[in-house]
Amino acid sequence: MLGKYLALFSLVALSLLNSVRAQTAILGFTPTSAAHETEIETKYKSIPTPDEERRQHRIFTAEPHVAGSKRNNELADYIAGEWRKQGFDDVVIRRYDVYGTNPKSASLEMIAPVHYQAVLREAPLDADADSKNPAISGAWSGMSISGDVTAPVVYAHSGNPEDYDLLRKNGIDVNGKIVLVRYSNPYSYRGFKALTAQREGAAAILIYSDPQEDGYKKGKVDPDGPWGPEYHIQRGAITYDFMVPGDPLTPGWASVPGAKRIPIEQATSAPKIMALPLSWHDAKPLLENMDGGLAPADWQGGLPIQYHLGGERVKVHLKIEMENGTQPYYVVEGRIRGAELPDEWVVLGNHRDAWVFGGVDPSSGTASMMELTRALGQLAKQGMRPRRTIVVCSWDGEEVGLTGSTEWGEQFVDDLRAKAVAYINVDEATSGPNFHGEAVASLAPMLVEASHSLQDPSGKSLYDAWKRTVELQKAAEEPGDVTGIHITDANLADTRIGSGSDHTVFLNFVGMPVIGLGFEGDYGVYHSAYDDFYWMNHFGDPGYRYHTLMSQLWGVTALRLANADLLPFDFASYASNVRQFVDELIKGNNKDMSRLDLSDVRKDIDAFEAAGNRLNDSLRRKLASGAIDPKLALTLNHGMMQVERNWLNPDGIPGRPWFKHILYGARFTYAHLELPGLTEAVEAKDWATAKQQAEILQHALANNTRLLDELNAELGKP
Repeated sequence: MLGKYLALFSLVALSLLNSVRAQTAILGFTPTSAAHETEIETKYKSIPTPDEERRQHRIFTAEPHVAGSKRNNELADYIAGEWRKQGFDDVVIRRYDVYGTNPKSASLEMIAPVHYQAVLREAPLDADADSKNPAISGAWSGMSISGDVTAPVVYAHSGNPEDYDLLRKNGIDVNGKIVLVRYSNPYSYRGFKALTAQREGAAAILIYSDPQEDGYKKGKVDPDGPWGPEYHIQRGAITYDFMVPGDPLTPGWASVPGAKRIPIEQATSAPKIMALPLSWHDAKPLLENMDGGLAPADWQGGLPIQYHLGGERVKVHLKIEMENGTQPYYVVEGRIRGAELPDEWVVLGNHRDAWVFGGVDPSSGTASMMELTRALGQLAKQGMRPRRTIVVCSWDGEEVGLTGSTEWGEQFVDDLRAKAVAYINVDEATSGPNFHGEAVASLAPMLVEASHSLQDPSGKSLYDAWKRTVELQKAAEEPGDVTGIHITDANLADTRIGSGSDHTVFLNFVGMPVIGLGFEGDYGVYHSAYDDFYWMNHFGDPGYRYHTLMSQLWGVTALRLANADLLPFDFASYASNVRQFVDELIKGNNKDMSRLDLSDVRKDIDAFEAAGNRLNDSLRRKLASGAIDPKLALTLNHGMMQVERNWLNPDGIPGRPWFKHILYGARFTYAHLELPGLTEAVEAKDWATAKQQAEILQHALANNTRLLDELNAELGKP
């Protein structure tokens, strides 16, 4: 009988032990390390508070702080001071003298068929005291050239190449004229709109916000709702940073003292066209007075008028005076030095500069970053330093051309390629409750796993809330029968990564794995003066619960990368994604693909996936066995860090050599572009280049397969 009870007791104990292990299991950690990591994360998550998030957010939204401004530079000093008090090591402010941009004056006057003087400013709101701040700028586009032109206006819809094709079919030539375009429908980066207008010979481009995209057609407008009011102006730069980001005068190298600088006339990323953003209040008089043919149905907008193509009747006088030239931008850098592996870095970043107050973009992210650093500093003071070094940066000039992060990445490219584990970016912490997590495919599983450990303000786990958000988004994209929509862990994280934020240099130039985090919602005041403290407290995140959750998530993700025994990469997952990229390329260009045989690429992907699965199995067994020899861990981790570097092509994408990643790139619109060199060659029907790019992909796949097999062999040694 006693034996029976002992056996039963043993089964119960084993069941409880397995249950505890299941609860504490974390990718990349031994059971003992996972239990310790859970304790650290619990302490970390208890530190950020909504009240402190709100206090920091108010500091950063108190005044306009565009890149290069006195206020933005004061905030750099403030961040450095706070980080020193919080206990960060090696806090420095790095100066980069870059080609920057500031407005001096702008005017837009319709001189025919009737007179109208554009306001070019945002009307203050009685409910929002900050909207009355006299430091708020008028309308301006960063990197516009100066000029003075009088010309007819043509309505060119979204300003994409196909829109000009339609105008040509209707006998309208925009050469020497001013084009009026909308920000969206479909979305494309304003810099691509400017480049397209420049290539078409337009004298200038006016970009306005139509209420159909972000105004009253969407719902209630500020101050009664989250959407853009009549006078809201979406500022923004038109830099051609999809060609070369960063300082236009130092393309591919850092703008440090003594650096070589090219003449601005030779700068690929510098526009050569006048540009100005407009509110719909200022665009409406132009649109309602236009002649020409009736615009197509999908060119019509939300204003209560019929949209015409124009071309002759409406004539305007546009004058823009800019102060473009070299000026200092400042990157704040601090770190918590690793207790065991100080020369392995996990890098985190958020940009500081805003077009006005930056309530969402970027100050929500900056507030979350300050609570993250406070929590990390508090843990360090209590003796809980991460195993690896955590580097945190406050970038400058992101809004102008991804400038600060690009210069820093170019300056430290060799160190980063040798030491960096990953980069985690938070641009906008929150504009609403819907989580969007993106990651290179090798880190997607660990991001999904981390989401299980956090609670969403809705009461669900972040994982469940995230999954529900993605299901609703998919249902909206595929109206009708939604029974076939099934979101799994494998397709929860977004592994299609474009450009437009500070991750760009780390992924596309340095060759680091990246993760991007953000909460999203209805947000119609982007880059306007109404994106401020009032908007956040009434619509974006009243109570600052999602700010707090962002600080928690950002920190947990960083700590798991910083403390893992064996880095939590999943290369079988990466292979599966690469296969999807190839399948989507073939499907999207099916009628032309007979000119290109990708069967060998598919075989190489299969081999890479098999090697990834073998390594995953070996890593799981090694972690489950307990303690790991430090020399073996060093070999494995440095080998796994090398995989992302091996996706770099030193020659870069054809035509865009700065962008070196062969799996991830971006279209000129900032939209994601997978297999960029291969895809652009196929779409251009340049089959010789396509074949060359396919061979480059095969070579990288073979290199990484061989690397994974070598790491697996290390694990198999006695």
